[in-house]
Amino acid sequence: MSNLKLGVQVLSAQDLPPKDGQGSSNPCVELNFDNQKCRTAIKEKDLNPQWNELFYFNISDPSSIPNLALEAHVYHLNRNTNSKSLIGKVPISGTSFVPLAEATALHYPLEKPHIFARTKGELCLKVFLTENPSTRPYNPLPDFDPFQTDSLHGQAYQPESEISTLNSTSSQFKDNRGDYVHTFNHLPREEKLYFADKEMNSGPPRAVRVLSSSSQQPLEFQLKETSPSLGGGQVVGGRVIPAEKPISTYDLVEKVEYLFVRVVKARELPRKNIAGSIDPYVEVRLGNYKGVTKHFENNQNPEWDEVFAFSRELIQSSFVEVFVKDKDVVKDDIVGMVRFDLHDLPRRAPPDSPLAPGWHWLVGKKGEKVKGEVMLAIWFGTQADECFPIAVISDAVTPSGLFLNSEIRSKVYHAPRLWYVRVNVIEAQDIIIAEKRQLSEVFVKCQLGQQVLKTKPLQSRTLSFVWNEDYTFVAAEPFEEPLLLSVFDRVSPNKEELIGRVQIHVGTIERRTDDQVVNSRWYSLDKHGVAEEENSKKEKFSSRLNVRVCLEGGYHVLDESTHYSSDLRPSAKQLWKPSVGLLELGILNVEGLTPTKTREGKGTCDTYCVAKYGQKWVRTRTIINSLNPKYNEQYTWEVYDHATVLTVGVFDNSQIEKSSLGLKDSRIGKVRIRLSTLEAGRVYTHSYPLLVLHNSGLKKMGELHMAIRFSSPSMLNTMLLYSKPLLPKMHYIRPLSMLQLDFLRNHAVQIIAARLSRMEPPLKSEVVEYMCDVESHLWSMRRSKANFFRLVSVFSSFLTSMKWFNDVCWWKNPITTVLVHILFLMFVCFPELLLPTIFLYLFLIGLWNYRSRPRYPPHMNTRISCADRVHPDELDEEFDTFPTSRSADIVKMRYDRLRSVAGRIQTVVGDIATQGERVQAMLGWRDPRATVIGLILCIVGAVVLYVTPFSVLVVVCGFYMMRHPRFRSKLPSAPVNFFRRLPAKTDLML
Repeated sequence: MSNLKLGVQVLSAQDLPPKDGQGSSNPCVELNFDNQKCRTAIKEKDLNPQWNELFYFNISDPSSIPNLALEAHVYHLNRNTNSKSLIGKVPISGTSFVPLAEATALHYPLEKPHIFARTKGELCLKVFLTENPSTRPYNPLPDFDPFQTDSLHGQAYQPESEISTLNSTSSQFKDNRGDYVHTFNHLPREEKLYFADKEMNSGPPRAVRVLSSSSQQPLEFQLKETSPSLGGGQVVGGRVIPAEKPISTYDLVEKVEYLFVRVVKARELPRKNIAGSIDPYVEVRLGNYKGVTKHFENNQNPEWDEVFAFSRELIQSSFVEVFVKDKDVVKDDIVGMVRFDLHDLPRRAPPDSPLAPGWHWLVGKKGEKVKGEVMLAIWFGTQADECFPIAVISDAVTPSGLFLNSEIRSKVYHAPRLWYVRVNVIEAQDIIIAEKRQLSEVFVKCQLGQQVLKTKPLQSRTLSFVWNEDYTFVAAEPFEEPLLLSVFDRVSPNKEELIGRVQIHVGTIERRTDDQVVNSRWYSLDKHGVAEEENSKKEKFSSRLNVRVCLEGGYHVLDESTHYSSDLRPSAKQLWKPSVGLLELGILNVEGLTPTKTREGKGTCDTYCVAKYGQKWVRTRTIINSLNPKYNEQYTWEVYDHATVLTVGVFDNSQIEKSSLGLKDSRIGKVRIRLSTLEAGRVYTHSYPLLVLHNSGLKKMGELHMAIRFSSPSMLNTMLLYSKPLLPKMHYIRPLSMLQLDFLRNHAVQIIAARLSRMEPPLKSEVVEYMCDVESHLWSMRRSKANFFRLVSVFSSFLTSMKWFNDVCWWKNPITTVLVHILFLMFVCFPELLLPTIFLYLFLIGLWNYRSRPRYPPHMNTRISCADRVHPDELDEEFDTFPTSRSADIVKMRYDRLRSVAGRIQTVVGDIATQGERVQAMLGWRDPRATVIGLILCIVGAVVLYVTPFSVLVVVCGFYMMRHPRFRSKLPSAPVNFFRRLPAKTDLML
């Protein structure tokens, strides 16, 4: 029985609507969770009631928390009719439940009971998970009794260990309604995902070449649409023709059969060596391939529990042999063996239960029975088998046929959750200077890990200094490194003396989800590393530092470029919305790889793939000695916002050979796919060219074959995302500067790289940096020219229109000129037709473009990137180190300054081009859902503008643009959010 419980503290409600006909209400709150109910007391005649009651609910299955939901209903008690009426409700999804240490009180707006109801007000709740054994769940309540008042509530038991924490939070909200409180807008609970219909007329397999953009580029760099036979059936035109008998949920990869050998343990092995002991290990041999387990010293009953998988295509023998050997310095001795005929082995496919291992007697070389038994399980299966992720695959073999260790197996990594740490250094008092000087320059150095920031030095004739400076750092869970605040005295330009230091553990810092003010705190400075207790004994007065510190949970910590972000959720888990869909990725194979190393006189590669989306990173197994590796591995991600990008990279493993240890894994190429460009339920099977830019120029390293599917359970919820802000609201209420974001992003990538490199097997830092595009902000003449040409392309239609109008003015085509005169006269006489005609024209253009809508995900375009015709000198500049490696000091200084300034200009030009490309994308069917919304807006705008007098429209628009600041919101409006979610050609940039 799980001891996990859900705690709900009902604090208060505000601005409730009157329901009793006398301008007031008798409110109470009813909580529903997993068929359990609780109720608070009834507050008489109170539109702003205060409850401060705590309830606990049992959680029988902790794994089902994401599928559960808490519902809080606010009722009004009508004593005249002995009935209750629903004022409003608040649904809270289980995905937003957090531990008690992270929980904060939030004000939830009341939702309408039904579509025609009108309601207002907010309900303040604190929701958290706890495993405190002293907590007791609620007692079941009787039927609703309208004559009960304050006694009408469940057993709101508060253990002593949590009373202080909860009361400290509730006191902040009691009688303090004038302060700003965070408002949490929650979406309905997530529903079960479904998949679109997969039926389609059958047809032969085909491979169709499709251009990856309207801009023509060389044939070898174009995208290829394929029709592979996957586990769910053959893919034709994006639809899956179901197989006769689907083998498993792995329906986006090709079915590959493996021979699995699971070596569990052995018992009663004989002692073989001279010392009277045995160091056993097992060797599994199949033809020229063999796998070896770890060995144990002096153990007659070893337990290995290791799995080996041999691909069906590599089997060159009719039987498999399992040897139990004794490890020896000179020559390993065979204790016994077991042989299996491959024709007699069973076949297994999930959802069948795992095959039970059995004991097998060991036999000698001549077939005689020897002492000892070994427990084995051997069967034929596919990559859908549960043992496949933990098995050592036959792809990872050396030329001699020996399996390599498990460090090259496929793995799933979860990046740490990142937080912004905001530090406000206010002032210091009673600063004692070692040397008595007339003026002292004192400053504070803030350090969190490798991040160091300093305040400006101040001079004061007193012992007090006031800075009031704000700094922001990045921290990752679990919080391992403390925040160090050191006060220094600058004795000379090159000498600094430490006055005192404060060490704060990040895990103890207060967390907030909005911009409410955090109370500052005074810290006593430790003198030169001496403990604070000893200082208090030696000195009557101690130096103190006033600091305001908090963990910002309302921001999303950017660890990648905003153009390629794969996650937009805030740091605080309780602010997460339910998922809107499911992303499935099948990595099939890589073809035509360019050799990156030489082995036995032949060029070869040892490749693996890395996919990144959100906090989940996946890494396929490394396939040795293959220029056409086949992976056939499938992964899934939950999608919380489809205006995000999936990134898949291919790398060459440089750690296979001992002589190559310490070398960096070389880049082979990567693919970026924006989810909003994918149709829901369609399977995209394409072969993507892997392009890498070297000093010598653009080079194609191979082709990555993948299958992708984005599924959405509710098209309405997906459409509603277009009206929501792209980033959490704190980015708009209290935005960070661009310089801050760049500084914090670099440190965020370094933190993620450091954490992933500590996992086993490690995901190396060069892989993380390449996937996160850490060098995208540096100056490049090629990128600057590409952004300029993008800008010219955006305004090319405007220039074309001007040229056409100039031709009309010059009577190049008299018939056209006469028609334009007639149209001009019509608009002058009937100006109300102008705007409806424009919107109707845009609507017709969108319908016309439907025929030529893209039917494939966008991919990097070499023409748009200006990578196919780049000058060698520009490449030398792009791949130059930063700072530059030029020898002349003056040239170095000017060159670095030019690159820094030009890099910012490059970003601004790219942003301007992005806005124009989004306008084009609204009717270009790049994002099919956005185009549908755009067409609806165009036709509705045409109808509304047709029936609305033009003068009224001008007055309304003018008054709206000049509206009072009181009627303005700090968050962007729905049209602005819709515009920012439109895709641009940033995904096509190399």
